[in-house]
Amino acid sequence: MRAREGAVPAAADASRMTTGRQPERGVALIVAMLALLLLTALGMALMMTTMTETRIAANYRDGGEALYAADAGIERVMQDLLTVPDWNSILGGVTTSAFIDGPPSGNRTLPDGSTVNLTQATNMVNCGKVADCTAAELVATTEERPWGANNPVWRLYAYGPMTDMIETGTVNSRMYVVVWVADDPSDNDGAPLKDGDPPLSGAENPGRGVLAMLAHAYGPGGARRVVEVTVARTDTTELERGYTGQRGQDEQNRRARKAPVQTPGKALTQSELSLSTGGISTP
Repeated sequence: MRAREGAVPAAADASRMTTGRQPERGVALIVAMLALLLLTALGMALMMTTMTETRIAANYRDGGEALYAADAGIERVMQDLLTVPDWNSILGGVTTSAFIDGPPSGNRTLPDGSTVNLTQATNMVNCGKVADCTAAELVATTEERPWGANNPVWRLYAYGPMTDMIETGTVNSRMYVVVWVADDPSDNDGAPLKDGDPPLSGAENPGRGVLAMLAHAYGPGGARRVVEVTVARTDTTELERGYTGQRGQDEQNRRARKAPVQTPGKALTQSELSLSTGGISTP
């Protein structure tokens, strides 16, 4: 029998059906790869978030520890200042604290492998650069050092790891502490390396017997905190804190605008604590 006109053989129809489904091959593989890529991206995002949070917590911990270490350095140096009858030897760089770990220069290696260069750090606090400061730069009037000839010339006084701060060796800390001492800017004698010379104007010198201390604490991961304190000698052999004010530049600016809180040899008449959110004043 002859096939009907227009009829398609069964084999040809099956081949056509197979050819029609052929473009759908591999779709499942593509979907699986896209899902895998999405899950990988989510996993990496979660991992990055976890690492970031861990780093933030570590930085917060190191920052708090550095602040306490700088404050401890101030307390340690206060004890050494009690034993020095003539503060001119400190300002002249002759006398240093017992808390030192070698010569007052060169690099110190922190536990994380980073280094602190004592010479460069001293230059930075004196003139804002790592190179040696010139005489003109030390007396230059700037926003940070507005006292001109009475600008403090910071002398390296104490430096060492926190673990060596007390003899018992019970301090467990990765911080390195550096403390500088300078003549207070309220001393108006124009001689920053001497304490209480006769003032240039012939008036009373309000900065006689007053020193400024600056402590930096360096930690792992670039952690660093700064504490600045002013101390005043009384008319006895004891040493009394003049005041502890707002740390940093706000404190320096306030001292530039106001008279010192204590006149050497007299009682403490005023103490002030300035905060970024307000102020406390105790007459």
